[in-house]
Amino acid sequence: MTFDEAFTKLLGHEGGYSNNPTDPGGATMWGVTEKVARQHGYMGDMRNFPVFEAKLIYRASYWDACRCDELPDAVRMDVFDGAVNSGVSQSIKWLQRAVGAQDDGVIGMKTLLACTLIAGATVQARYNGHRLEFMTGLKTWSVFSAGWCRRIAANLKAA
Repeated sequence: MTFDEAFTKLLGHEGGYSNNPTDPGGATMWGVTEKVARQHGYMGDMRNFPVFEAKLIYRASYWDACRCDELPDAVRMDVFDGAVNSGVSQSIKWLQRAVGAQDDGVIGMKTLLACTLIAGATVQARYNGHRLEFMTGLKTWSVFSAGWCRRIAANLKAA
């Protein structure tokens, strides 16, 4: 899976503008929070946040940060989506646990090597098991669980 393919799928999960009072992320557009947009220099109304700016942020801050181009194809979307949804370090920790590497939240050569030693479908299943287990412990689980489960299910079905 390429970044462009993953970005298109991600927009299907994230959608357009949202400002749910129970979401700690606050105002978002294309899944980019206002805080993140401001950190990248966008100062306008989040309802007008351009998709091309979201794409630049997603590439640098999530896809590249997780070294997705170097991961097995079977788990690229999962790691990217997990990073967007729960943070880069957390997503990498789920991957490291899935492949039996030290879960320090940093992808290095040992993690990349461990990813090649296990079948992609097995890594994907383990990754999503760790992800779901983590998410059930979040205080917002009761509010967002259905959407999170649909998101993970869509990733699994597309594998």
